[in-house]
Formats: sequence, structure tokens, C-alpha cells
Amino acid sequence: MRFFLPLALLLAAPALQAQDGVPSAEDDVRAVVTELFDAMRAADSSRVRAVFHADARLHTTMRQGEDTRLVEGSLANFLTAVGTPHDEMWDERVDEIVVHVDDGLATAWMDYAFYAGEQFSHCGVNAIQLVQTDDGWKMLNLIDTRRRECEDTM
Repeated sequence: MRFFLPLALLLAAPALQAQDGVPSAEDDVRAVVTELFDAMRAADSSRVRAVFHADARLHTTMRQGEDTRLVEGSLANFLTAVGTPHDEMWDERVDEIVVHVDDGLATAWMDYAFYAGEQFSHCGVNAIQLVQTDDGWKMLNLIDTRRRECEDTM
């Protein structure tokens, strides 16, 4: 009997080590966020659509003088804009993606700089809330800030 426990632990060790390669929820969320920007660069509105929840909402905040303006966007309009041919690639470059997860809710926060081709357009922060569904993590709310001047334009 005293040999049984060490033998059981020895046999279980490979199974425990195999779990190290399993992506975490944070990794899964980062992959969804990365897919959004990769799909935008590819001008693939179907891929962009696939990362959003059916009830997704988009907002932008921007300064106008001393005031902050909140603008609600439309996912349908965003998908049309991404999928409409444009002369330059839309390249939203993001810095470190900070992710927090609790059960089926996640928040991703990142600085970004948006380029049309190699031409800098604007920068700011993206804050994205995602929910876990039967089809994986989906973006439910995306809000960003926009400004023309940034300390680092990536």
C-alpha cells in the first residue's frame, strides 16, 4: 500500500504537465482581440463579424475643446467600412493587451495607433468587454478614445 501512492503520483505527473500547454482564458481573449485587428488589416468583414456578439455595441469618446463627446457606432456600418475596398490597409497597431477575466466576463485594455497604410491617423485606448459563449469569447462592448497626438505612435 505504501508503494501505491508514489506510483499513482508518478503516473499522474505527465497528465499534470500536459495541462501547461492549455491556453488560459486570458490567452483566448487576447487571441480574439488580435483576430479583430488581423481581420481589419485583411479587410475581411466576415472575420471581423465573427469576433463580435450579436448584441455588440461600439462607442467612441473624443475631446472637442473642453468637452468630451460620446459617439455611438453601428456594427453594421463598421463591417461595411472594413469590407469596402480602400486604397490603404487599415492597420490598428496595439500595445500590450491587458486582460482581466472573471467567469464568463473579460475586459481587454490596450493603447493603439491607427494607420492608413503608413500614414498615421489617430491613436488612443481601446477598452473591450467580452463574454464567453458556446462559440468562444465574443466582443460585446468596444469603446475607444481618439486623439491626433500621442506620446508614442507605435
